[in-house]
Formats: sequence, structure tokens, C-alpha cells
Amino acid sequence: MKQVLQNLRNGETIVEEVPAPGLGGGSVLIQTRASLISAGSERMLVEFGKGSLIAKARSQPEKVRQVLDKIKTDGLMPTLEAVFSKLDEPLPLGYCNAGVVLEVGPGVAEFKPGDRVISNGSHAEIVCVPKNLCAKIPDDVTDEQAAFTVLASIGLQGVRLLNPTLGEKFVVYGLGLIGLITVQLLRASGCEVLGVDVNADRLKLAEGYGAKVVNAAAGGDPVTAAGAWTDGKGVDGVLITAAAKTDEIMHASAQMCRKRGRIVLVGVVGLNLRRDDFYEKEISFQVSCSYGPGRYDEKYEQGGQDYPFGFVRWTERRNFQAILDSMRTGRLNVGDLVTHRFDLSEAASAYDAIISDSRTLGVILTYPVEAERTTSVTVTQPAAAEAGHPVVGVIGAGSFSKMVMMPSLRKTSARLAYVADINGAAAQYAAKKFAVEKAVNDYKQILDDPDVNTVLIAVGHNLHARFVCETLSAGKHCYVEKPLAMNEAELAEVRAASAAAPDRHVMVGFNRRFSPHIVKMTELLSGRGEPLCMNMTVNAGIIPPEHWVHDPVRGGGRIIGEGCHFIDLLAFIAGSNVRSVAAMMVGEGVAVHEDKMSIVLGFEDGSVGTVNYFANGSKKYPKETLEVFSDGRVLRLDNFRRLTGYGFKGFRKFKTSRQDKGHAAEFAAFIERVGSGGQPLIPLEQLENVTLASFAAMESARTGKTIQL
Repeated sequence: MKQVLQNLRNGETIVEEVPAPGLGGGSVLIQTRASLISAGSERMLVEFGKGSLIAKARSQPEKVRQVLDKIKTDGLMPTLEAVFSKLDEPLPLGYCNAGVVLEVGPGVAEFKPGDRVISNGSHAEIVCVPKNLCAKIPDDVTDEQAAFTVLASIGLQGVRLLNPTLGEKFVVYGLGLIGLITVQLLRASGCEVLGVDVNADRLKLAEGYGAKVVNAAAGGDPVTAAGAWTDGKGVDGVLITAAAKTDEIMHASAQMCRKRGRIVLVGVVGLNLRRDDFYEKEISFQVSCSYGPGRYDEKYEQGGQDYPFGFVRWTERRNFQAILDSMRTGRLNVGDLVTHRFDLSEAASAYDAIISDSRTLGVILTYPVEAERTTSVTVTQPAAAEAGHPVVGVIGAGSFSKMVMMPSLRKTSARLAYVADINGAAAQYAAKKFAVEKAVNDYKQILDDPDVNTVLIAVGHNLHARFVCETLSAGKHCYVEKPLAMNEAELAEVRAASAAAPDRHVMVGFNRRFSPHIVKMTELLSGRGEPLCMNMTVNAGIIPPEHWVHDPVRGGGRIIGEGCHFIDLLAFIAGSNVRSVAAMMVGEGVAVHEDKMSIVLGFEDGSVGTVNYFANGSKKYPKETLEVFSDGRVLRLDNFRRLTGYGFKGFRKFKTSRQDKGHAAEFAAFIERVGSGGQPLIPLEQLENVTLASFAAMESARTGKTIQL
């Protein structure tokens, strides 16, 4: 299928052939009939992409500060690689889609194949969208009209926050698509409207919808006009739908308001507010968030959990339905907002028109009646099989795959045959960047290919154990990012699957034991005569409580999901399995307790170790610090860049030019071992021990008891 993508680094907009998206639970697969280009937000993205690196930095000063902090902790080159990798990845454009349902996933009862629906799907022939971001199109509404629904809902949410009542007077500042739709919604609510813009054509449209207008480009003064319109009392409120860097729009909006008036910001303007503007009149100011309640709530959007109708009357999906109903009854007219129509193949020209032609307003992309539901795209021709060279398939094309796993695999002798992701565009990009033979949207294509003997898994935590078992059952070696499993039942399933395939390797991404710093450390400690005392401090950084990693079903929490890394590291340094676990987490006063935890580990050889996993530190402080005490000596490792020895004869310092957590060495060793044969790099018994220790840490922190393994 074809999809519109944009490269943020050079601003190029392309129509790419990519695998169709896979269908997940709670989602709807839709064949697009029409989509609307947002002349506001999408234009800003395209202009951002076309700007120089300096222009990009100037437009996002907060991102620049984050980059500088990362340079201090991780080094210059890793930071630049991360930044350029992010900019190089094509961004799917579009969020105003109308089409026909092809298929529904498990848990979807609201829609069926053949239904006409709108969604916030991108500009692509086929899209997959969670059910709460879809709504049925009434018979009396055309596909082209319906494509305006999501954009119109942004305006509707702004109107709802403005809380208009019959007879009130409002200013709509900015008469782009959202502004003109907002004028109509306010008029339908029984309000009078004054529209402000610099474009004469748009002002004329607003007048046609019953608004009075002010042409700021022709010298019209919005503040004076608003005063005259209200007999000097001031307007009841202002809805700002403009996009401008100046602070003057906010200043003028406050001046136009009456006492206790209200201002709602839907657009993007300068926000250096003047206190006197708001203080003397007690003006309220609110920023509107996209389509309405539910936006950016992962449980609502991805998990399909609706809000109770009686408590949250207008969710984003119910806003979609209200807009469609307004179109059906004629209260909202979007037909005369369309100025251009382009075939999907001409998308680049459509974006050029938005940027270069001030008369452009509503731009519709049209689609072929039939779309090929492509499941795979061949990127490079298959290489000839070579003895001892593993044939690899990668499941998951997320950040870790693209920034760590696949760059490392490319340097090995492995033949990269597949990359699979439910997001076809992500799989396509990864395949092109790392010279993978095929991009596919279904991981089972990898498992079914007899040529593939090794599978690497980098998907959501809740899928790890299942995919490991399926990979082993398919007779293939398996690498999985941590964790190996999220609970003891899953771990038992992995154990059984491994026992049924004893000649297949199971490897977990415990990369830190492969770091040159850890290799050097174990060499220095090889002749020790007593147990070790180890202290690992992890400045993990804050992850919002609503993030999927904290979800017990999807992520399992940060200790099981990431803390296992450091348990494994201490076990490797000690050369001994964990025997006992005692943990304590912080008490009341924080949103998330489990990611602020101290874990004390007792090892079978008598060594002890502490993992201090803290998510409440500064980003400017090193992320990982390790100290090891033994035989009157101390080793200190700072952020996997500098190892310092105290009391060691002939050793004081080991430093690498860049942070090295062992990823490249880990993948090289795994591919070599799979190719040449031999015992697994990490015995399954050790992988189980570390996984059980992470479970025990959570149990100990909850119960206050020491857990014996």
C-alpha cells in the first residue's frame, strides 16, 4: 500500500510503498476513501522539516536543553547519533481520515466490515486505528465531508471549554480551517461572533457564516472593533485558533475581554503573558487539548476503556459523533472550505500548495477504489546462504531496534532477512536503513520461513514470553530484550518450551555484562580472596505514571522490566546466583512507588549487592554508577565511560571514548555463538535466577519480607 511520509531532517515529503498495518486487538482496519490535510499543524511540521538544523534548534529550545544534558551524561557522539536517527526516521503525516472498515480486531463490537468510519488515521491507503478514535459516518454525510471530522473536533473542544451560552459575544482570532469551523459552531450555539484574520477570502467565508469580521492586514484594529461591537463592555470570550510567534495576540485578546471574560487557546501563539491584562479583569485562560477528554490517555485510546457517559459527557469519540451529526443536519458546512483536491500520488504537490499559496484552505487527498493489502515489501534482494552465517529475523521496529539492535546486527556476519512490525511504515524504514531483505507486518512470516534460524524480539514486555515460546516451537534460536517473562507462570512456559527444544539457544538482552568496562572489572577481580560488596546506583529518570511500562499487564513495572539488568550485572560480577532478596520502596507522597526502590541481594558465594533504582533524580547526574569493594580495593564505574581503581597494583583507570554498555559486543557474541555452535552465552538457569530475583524484589518491597530463592 502507499503512505505519505515526511523526513524531518530534510523536509522531503514522499509517497512510499510500505506493508499495510497489522490488525491488533481493540483496533479497526480501514481502507481510506478521503483524507484532509491540516493546513495548520501539518504545514508547521513540513516547514520544520525544511528548516536548517539551527532553525530546528531555535524552534525547540527545550529539546536543545535535553540534548545538552544528554551530552554531559552520555557523551557527544551517542547523543548526536540519537538526534540524527530521530530526524532521519520518516514521520507519517495526517490525522483526518474517512474510509471503510475492512476488518476489526478482538474486542471490537461497535464496528463491522463495510461500515463507513472516520478516524485519526494517517494519509495512507490502509490504516489501523484504536476503536475509541473511530466513529461511524451517517449516510447523509459524504466521505469528503467526513474527513473534516477530527479537525473540526479540535475546534469543538475549544468551544466546549469556552462554555458559550445563548446570546454571548465571542471573538475567533484566526480564520483557518479550525477558525471557520469554530465560527459555525458558535453561531449554532446561539452566539454572535467577531472573526479576526489577515486573509480577505477567509474573512468573506466567515461573513457568510454570520460573523462580523476585522481585517487586520488592512489596518483593522481588533481591540477597537471589539469595543465598538460590545458598546465598550468587552466580549465574553476569545477563542484563539491562530498560529503565530507573537505575544500580541494574547495581549489583544485580554484587552478585548470583559471583566471575568475567558480566553481559550486552540492554536499556537506566544505566551509571555502580561499580568495586568489578566489581573484587573480576572480573566480566565485555558489551553485546549486536541479532540477532547481521552486524548493522550493510553488506557482510553489504546486500551479501549471508555469514560462513563454520565460523568464525562463529551469524550473525543463523542465529539467526533457530535461533529458528524452537525454535518448531517446542516448546522456545520464544510463543503465550501475545500479549495484543492489531489490524488494520493500527488501528495508532495499538495503540501507545496499549502506552503506557497495563501488561498489554500481545505486540501483533500483522494484514494483509489481498491488498495492492495500488502503484507511484505522486498527492500533488498536475498543474499546467498553461507554456512555458519545465521539467517535472522527481527520482530519489532521500535526505538531500541532501530538505534541499538539493528545497527549492531549489521556489523555481524548475520544475514538480515526480515524485520516485522505491526506498523508497516516503521518496518519499511528499518529495512531500508539497515539493508534488511524484507519488511513485513506479521511476525509469523518470519517463524514460517525455514531459512530463518534465529529470531530477535524487541516488542512490548507482555509479549516477550509468548514470542519466545513460539520462536522455540518453530525450531529457531531466540534473543529477547529484557524481561524474559513478567510472572512465574510465563517463566514456567519458557522453561517448558526450552526443554522441548534443547538445541536452541535462549538469550536475554543483558548487555552490560559484555561492556569492556565490566570485562576489565572481572579481570581485575579474578584473583579475589573474599566475597564482594557491590553497590549499583541507577538514576533511572522519571516516566509518567500513565506510561505503559507501569501498567502491570503491559509493562510489569520498571523493576521487572529494567531492574533485572542490574541484578544480572551484579550476579555476573560475583559469578554467583542470587540466593536472597530484600527490597524496600518509598512510601506515600509519590505517584509511583515501585521505581524508587533499594534492593539488597545475597549471593550463593557470600557476596552482597545493592541496587538503588531511583527515578526521582536529575537528568544532569550520571545515569548508572557501580562500586565494587573487595580485598582492600575498590572499583568505581561511572556511566560506562570511566572505570577507576583504588588499591590495585598497576591499574588506576580505564576509559572509553564513548559510553559503551556492551550492546555491540553482546550481539556479536550471540551471532557468533549461534553460527559456530556451543553452549548458550548465558545458561537458562542463570536467566531464570535473575528473572525470579526481580519478581522477589517486588514481592519483598510489598510485604517487607526477605525472599529466599
